[in-house]
Amino acid sequence: MIYFDNSATTKPYQEVLDSFLKVSSTYFGNPSSLNGLGGQAEKLLTQARGQIADLLHVKATEVFFTSGGTESNNLAVKGTALMYKQKGRHLITSSIEHPSVSKAMEQLEDNGFEVTYLPVDNEGRVQLEDVEKAIRNDTILVSIMHVNNEVGTIQPIKEIGNLLKKYPHVLFHVDAVQGMGKLHLNLHEFGVDLCSFSAHKFHGLKGTGALFIREGIMLAPLLSGGEQESRIRSGTENVAGAVAMAKALRINFEQSEIGIRKMEKIHNILKAGFDKIEGIQIHTPTKHAAFHILNFSIPGIKSEAFIHSLELEEIYVSTTSACSSKKKSPSKTLLAMGVSRPSADSAIRISLSYENTEEEATTVVDAVNRVSEQLRKVMNLK
Repeated sequence: MIYFDNSATTKPYQEVLDSFLKVSSTYFGNPSSLNGLGGQAEKLLTQARGQIADLLHVKATEVFFTSGGTESNNLAVKGTALMYKQKGRHLITSSIEHPSVSKAMEQLEDNGFEVTYLPVDNEGRVQLEDVEKAIRNDTILVSIMHVNNEVGTIQPIKEIGNLLKKYPHVLFHVDAVQGMGKLHLNLHEFGVDLCSFSAHKFHGLKGTGALFIREGIMLAPLLSGGEQESRIRSGTENVAGAVAMAKALRINFEQSEIGIRKMEKIHNILKAGFDKIEGIQIHTPTKHAAFHILNFSIPGIKSEAFIHSLELEEIYVSTTSACSSKKKSPSKTLLAMGVSRPSADSAIRISLSYENTEEEATTVVDAVNRVSEQLRKVMNLK
């Protein structure tokens, strides 16, 4: 089996599963309880928070546990809007954000906020001048993803962060779900105020994530209840999940130097192989793109038919993002990049992890070539 759908989710490390089981079975107390078991759980939660903060070079008090990327993005976007609505009701984002940002923005529009959706160029990149043109006196937030989840384009986060230093009334949120552990992101140096990430994208477990909130920034909580996480996020903390996430992030960071070089080689093998296949169009840009994502299409062949044909050979890839793949609608990212509707309808996303191999890449190139020829014959395509 070849698993090339790591942007949808990754396989948890065995050490992560062991750690989750150990904490769940031995230290199962509620960290808010005053008894000894609660105290043990609270200690583990504090340790996990500190470990993640050390890895990100931020303070432990700036790390807030959530249920994952979607909750972190919603908390960042809506929490900012609700907290600072007296200062302004205008927000800026791009036209290719993950639905957990774009849908949150749409909800805010329904409630009287204004949102500017920035265009992207033909490589899926936001232009710095467009960000600055969109800023108004009543702008309170700019939210831009680090790595596009469909084509892998890396956004100019450092440049946007530097730009926003001229506009201290505007907060900067980065959805780093696809980049965490695979790309360098210095939150303080890049001027990031809020940053979302999700454990299952770096071999942690689903249902765990976090939001970095720069010291001094207040957000309106979205959940009412026990006022956990310094009153930002109510709900009994997932201690085992947080401990497992800290372990997954540490292992990921330890492997990143070798792992990124390994993914670059695999990416290049795939791209060189696909370049030789008749009719194939590669949408991932050659520069300023993450090595772990490669998006391509073969016009005339529906992506759904293609991925199921590959699946018969035990090769697992995806169409667009996992959150949109069952909607049978073309990729909004590709359309925003100016890709034609027929090409967008046939888009395939390959996404890698440190655990993939060059041999797997060679096998996938051969399979893509063979399957595309078979489907062309069946569909009477030239």
